[in-house]
Amino acid sequence: MKVLKVKAGETVARRQEKVMEWYLIQEGTVARKIAFAESMLGPNSIIGIMEKEWFSDDYVAKTDCTLVVIPCKNALDLHMILREHENFRPVFLRTAVEQRHRLICLYEDLQRRAALLHSVAESVYIEYKTFCTEQLLSEQDFAHMENFGPLQMQHKVEDWEINNSNSLVKTYLREYMQLMIKDDSMCVGAIMEAAAQMRRVTLGIGELVNYLLYNRDIFCAGSGDDLFHLCYHMAVQMVRKNLDSAPAKGLMVRITDSMEKLGIYTNQQIQEYRDMCENYSVQKTAEERINIAKEDCVAHILTYAGYDRQKILEFKEMLDAYCRLPDKLSVDNEARRIRKEIAGVFYDVYGKAFKHSMTDSGSLSPIMLMFFHFGFMDVKVLGVENANALCSLADSLDFFHAENIFTIYGWLKEIYLGNREPSRNEFDNDYNGYLMEQKRTGEITEEQMQEYRRDNMRKVEFEIKNMFQSAHRATSGHITTFMPVITEDDMLNSVEKMALTAERIESAVNKVRQLDYSVLYREVLFSDPDRGINQEWVMKEVMPDVILLPGTGSRAMMWQETAGAKTDTPARFLFPIFTAADVDAQMVETMGRYRWEICRRIQGVYWNDIREKSLTAEYYDYIQFYKKNNALSADVKEKIKTALTRARNNYREVFVSDYLSWMKYESQGSFRLNKVARDIFIRYCPFAKEVRQNLASNPLYQTAFNKLDIENKKKEQRLNALYEKYQAAGGTLTADLKENLNFYKM
Repeated sequence: MKVLKVKAGETVARRQEKVMEWYLIQEGTVARKIAFAESMLGPNSIIGIMEKEWFSDDYVAKTDCTLVVIPCKNALDLHMILREHENFRPVFLRTAVEQRHRLICLYEDLQRRAALLHSVAESVYIEYKTFCTEQLLSEQDFAHMENFGPLQMQHKVEDWEINNSNSLVKTYLREYMQLMIKDDSMCVGAIMEAAAQMRRVTLGIGELVNYLLYNRDIFCAGSGDDLFHLCYHMAVQMVRKNLDSAPAKGLMVRITDSMEKLGIYTNQQIQEYRDMCENYSVQKTAEERINIAKEDCVAHILTYAGYDRQKILEFKEMLDAYCRLPDKLSVDNEARRIRKEIAGVFYDVYGKAFKHSMTDSGSLSPIMLMFFHFGFMDVKVLGVENANALCSLADSLDFFHAENIFTIYGWLKEIYLGNREPSRNEFDNDYNGYLMEQKRTGEITEEQMQEYRRDNMRKVEFEIKNMFQSAHRATSGHITTFMPVITEDDMLNSVEKMALTAERIESAVNKVRQLDYSVLYREVLFSDPDRGINQEWVMKEVMPDVILLPGTGSRAMMWQETAGAKTDTPARFLFPIFTAADVDAQMVETMGRYRWEICRRIQGVYWNDIREKSLTAEYYDYIQFYKKNNALSADVKEKIKTALTRARNNYREVFVSDYLSWMKYESQGSFRLNKVARDIFIRYCPFAKEVRQNLASNPLYQTAFNKLDIENKKKEQRLNALYEKYQAAGGTLTADLKENLNFYKM
């Protein structure tokens, strides 16, 4: 087994990476990042033991570490290792039991914090209402409490599990280990049982973390719409009426004390509220607290964008005209005109407001956050209840962000900062190509072209015009009745249930990767001639960028298969930020289109040339000449004809339909494809090893899967020999080289 040296601050394993091996910590400490809940792993801990398919979190070295790389990813591998290395049995078993215990302890701690948040919030709110009634004070609405309740756990750790773990680790661990290490099967079973329990506990920890993060604004919200400001406002009223304000101050102190115990607020937030506990007076009111129902949101947004009073009034009239429509989904001329005018203003406002936000030194107001991220503009268009829910959600925008997941505002900001390039336009020109075309037609000069290339704000405007506007309409699912401003009619369910968070996106992506393991892998060139590798094509997984568009929708889009000319750049997938549709099904469909388009991009002009074997070439040939194919029965040919008619003769859409069947049914051994199509999918979209093993006994798959396994084994052996020579020559195995080797083990 190999020994790996990792320096402090380096990442041992990244979230979403495929688990291909475990890491036994010999020296040092590794932190497992779970939002604010950090779990520490010391010597003899094993990274990966509790994971199933992908690492669920980042593992980062806290100190310099020495790790033993264990070639293990499932129970079968573990059984073989323990059979060969009996001395590993007590190490692995003790590690599994103790790591499980630490996770259960973390779960207990978070459970106490969640209970504290709920109990304090409930009691403070009840006392607030009681004081207001008794002292004849003006009681303010607090909509957040209407939907606030204790967490209903899906992955609950039962009390008996906690007690069992405590007794085992603290009292009977030695006796337990002596019994279990006597037999390989018992030892492996105990380890895998602990690992499975750890996975479930981790899911429970994730629920608790999300609950605390989502509801932390009940005490402290950037908008001022929180319990503390509610009590603060009551204290001000008491001072004005010459009443004893001690009860109000007591509530504020209780909130700040709870904030400190919860550990989910910054020191600055806690100190600010402690200062406010001591410094309230009649001069200092709590009017900063936002009441979304009473705010003139349209004026707020348009003023921020630089509109004058007359234009604000004109836009308000447009929204009023929309609200007066007897049928808001009507396709008559008047309804079309109103929606078109609103859309024109919406994107103009968005561009101008975005530009202002990039130079504005202050923080964005809740109303602007709701506009930028969710497409909100007016309470009466959306409804008070939905508007309040959006306002609360605006304090939890982290739920919509991950390494490759962005809201449209976050995406445009990436372009503005130069971290991403704009998408291609309808003529398939990127931003530079567009400028060159403008110069060729005489619309700009050479000097202007060079200036515009450096102007990131122009890039943002290009993205808004060419991607945002058209994709926004397409993902809504209502092409002819599209309304960019989020409305009450769009909300088919609660805001929380329709919100498409980064976690839901990642889960949908992983479900596809779990079946079609190679879907996101691309060949990239590796070269190090000084150490014996002149040219080696390696497989690298490239995760897509997912952009969440404002408002609601029922469709997802594969917007671009690559970010630029290089094929190893991320694809761009577009989803609505609120949806009532099945996200998993949308992701499979999107991945199907991606498979087709990335193959076309890689193959270039040969994408449909059967002499150059590829997914698109073989599928195109199969569909084009299906009538002459003797391997297909008359019934099958009729089904292909129907599929073509349904897809309006679009071969890609026929492929996507087959891909859906391949992923949903064929992966479970339920046959939907004909033998010609199935043969193509087996070779170009193979299932992951575990799925192949489950289907291998079926004669329809057996030969092809065996052939794939043999080919992968040969490639793995060749790479092992190549890498040994490379390392002997002084080369270091990079992350890409390791990933390439792991690819052929999947």
